[in-house]
Amino acid sequence: MSQPALAEEFESLAAEGVVDRVLAESQGAACITCSFQAEDMIVLDLLRQRQPKIPVLFLDTGYHFAETYAYRDRMAQAWNLNVQNLAAKQTVAEQEVQFGVLHRTDPGRCCQLRKVEPLFGALEKFEVWFTGLRREQSPTRKNLKVVEHHVLPSGKVLLKVSPLAAWTWGQLWEYTASHKIDSLPLYDAGYRSIGCEPCTAIPAAGADPRSGRWGGNKLECGIHTFSKRAEQ
Repeated sequence: MSQPALAEEFESLAAEGVVDRVLAESQGAACITCSFQAEDMIVLDLLRQRQPKIPVLFLDTGYHFAETYAYRDRMAQAWNLNVQNLAAKQTVAEQEVQFGVLHRTDPGRCCQLRKVEPLFGALEKFEVWFTGLRREQSPTRKNLKVVEHHVLPSGKVLLKVSPLAAWTWGQLWEYTASHKIDSLPLYDAGYRSIGCEPCTAIPAAGADPRSGRWGGNKLECGIHTFSKRAEQ
């Protein structure tokens, strides 16, 4: 099936149907990238019911909120998750000695070193990559497809799956409440998109959720822009 036809078929499925079909039809190993935000927890909840030991890839940048680390550990224990913490080649201290505080001077490079490179290296052994991405999150994600074949910098092609692509903010919290999923406590403080502590702020009222990231200077860390869609 061509990529456009495949994408169109999946657009009509509910999130549960997307997960079921992908897992039934995929030939290789699957994983989920998880920052333990609300979207990721919903996709993870769907996946763990079907593949309890699916690898949960967490980008341990060394800069996360203390609340994020505590929540990760608590949910990993409560759900018996197979969390794989991915770290950069250098520690935070080593990086700052060599380059200074990159999240202030060159946040793009900081994300490249601490997020993009560790993740893309880890994804090499998988064929299916589940994410919690949604179109509503940001203008940079408005054309997101539920399923897309993506090419990593190495040339490897894998299936990137975003079952919640069409979901709204309200739908997230309806599911979270109805399935009694504890959420990251930072949401209660007003955060809408939660990443590394130095680069995350509460967005202005009415602004898109990711406007509070990187001081509004950019909207993506690069994970979902440095990989690219496969040619149709």
